[in-house]
Amino acid sequence: MPSEKKIKQVEEIKQLAEKYPVIGIVDLFKMPSKQLQAIKKELRGKAIVKMYKKRLIEKAFQNVNKKNIKKLLELNAKEPCLIFSEENPFRLYKFLEKNKSPTYAKEGDIAQHDIIIPEGPTTLMAGPAIGELQRLKIPAMVQDGKIYVRKDTVIVKKDEVINDQVANVLKKLDIQPVEIGINLLGVWEQNTIFTKDILHIDEQEFMNKLITASSSALNLSVSISYPNKDSITFLLQKAFRNAKTVGLEAKILDKGIIEDLISKANAQACLLKSKIKEV
Repeated sequence: MPSEKKIKQVEEIKQLAEKYPVIGIVDLFKMPSKQLQAIKKELRGKAIVKMYKKRLIEKAFQNVNKKNIKKLLELNAKEPCLIFSEENPFRLYKFLEKNKSPTYAKEGDIAQHDIIIPEGPTTLMAGPAIGELQRLKIPAMVQDGKIYVRKDTVIVKKDEVINDQVANVLKKLDIQPVEIGINLLGVWEQNTIFTKDILHIDEQEFMNKLITASSSALNLSVSISYPNKDSITFLLQKAFRNAKTVGLEAKILDKGIIEDLISKANAQACLLKSKIKEV
């Protein structure tokens, strides 16, 4: 028999899910309470963050009349938490990503990207630390009394587990490769699930693609002579050039052509004159 507290939580999830048009699932695995409270504060007015047991979420979603909402639970959050909002899913994801903060790696953490030890001087004085770096195949030497890394070195690849040795060396080098924040796995909006890979947009790349698409569309409309507000100027210029070319070839004495015909005739006369002198 479920407790009264659990019954209330199931009802709360149901009411929130029916009220808000955007529902996300986040993973709070290894998320420190202090950072979570800080992000909740930043989200005030933008979203509500609530942590529930997975089985309670499943039970509540069974009675929510929103198609595909149950698929959020297929995203396998280790410590699931729901986020309810009226914000655009892409803006919400961007906001959460911007509010992540760097921290030192711990043993057992998964590398979120390739972790690189950069070439150059370190703050480490010559001593036992150089042996620690070399054991991890980091090319190091002593220069001006301090340890110097001879070239950029990938110490852990993306999705690999960070071991204790690596974590210690990274901390000594003051490298913080782990980002702490709300890990938004996916969002439901209008019967569609937007997963993390869809929500993550490289804005510069997106703008470059828009510019390329716009340029290609303009070139196509000009090449097929399709008039619109963007192409009409280029089409008129193209028509003028074509008309002028025809006029010059047909030697039509008209405004806009006569000057070029005279210049052409003058050039031919000068060429003929030079040939006569050669004879």
